[in-house]
Amino acid sequence: MNRPHAQPPAKTRIQARNSETILDAALEVFSTHGFRGATLDQIAEVAGLSKPNLLYYFASKEAIHVALLSDLMDAWLDPLRAMDPAGDPVTEVLTYVKRKLQMSRDFPRESRLFANEILQGAPRIGSVIGGGLTDLVQAKAAVLRGWMDQGRIARLHPVHLVFSIWALTQHYADFEAQVRTVLGSEGADPYPEAEVYLETLFRKLLAV
Repeated sequence: MNRPHAQPPAKTRIQARNSETILDAALEVFSTHGFRGATLDQIAEVAGLSKPNLLYYFASKEAIHVALLSDLMDAWLDPLRAMDPAGDPVTEVLTYVKRKLQMSRDFPRESRLFANEILQGAPRIGSVIGGGLTDLVQAKAAVLRGWMDQGRIARLHPVHLVFSIWALTQHYADFEAQVRTVLGSEGADPYPEAEVYLETLFRKLLAV
């Protein structure tokens, strides 16, 4: 007779807190040094835990990295999932642009973590990119193509439109030091002006 799989025991509050501390420390280390440059010793030091204690929660550096990327991918795709086929096309696209820019502002370390993984050839999330991410982009490309066929937005390559949104919003997180340096005294907070600029750009791009 088949027995149900045993559920893993729930974490105690201390275990949950330590896991979160380790992941936050790892995010800082990975986003600064990349996967190859990061070490378990660095992560343990930032977390304020011993290396053996860290290894009690995560078996390896890769296990920590995969846990971070898995959580990140799910959150990163939420704004695209929220694009409503029944909504106004321009409003839906501009809302997506705005949410992506807000994520760059609020989660720059997460953006750099993802960028570093992609630059290395996506060795740890290749299957996710080839599966869930690609499926979602193709589904939303079909929505965009439908709006174009209806004459509600300009005819553009829908996937490259998504790529351009990613590039123009995530740039502010991934190249933050460059953005702030080039803007100089104007760069104390580049996001308000960036939001206005990107809305103007995409509104004109989508205009029929």
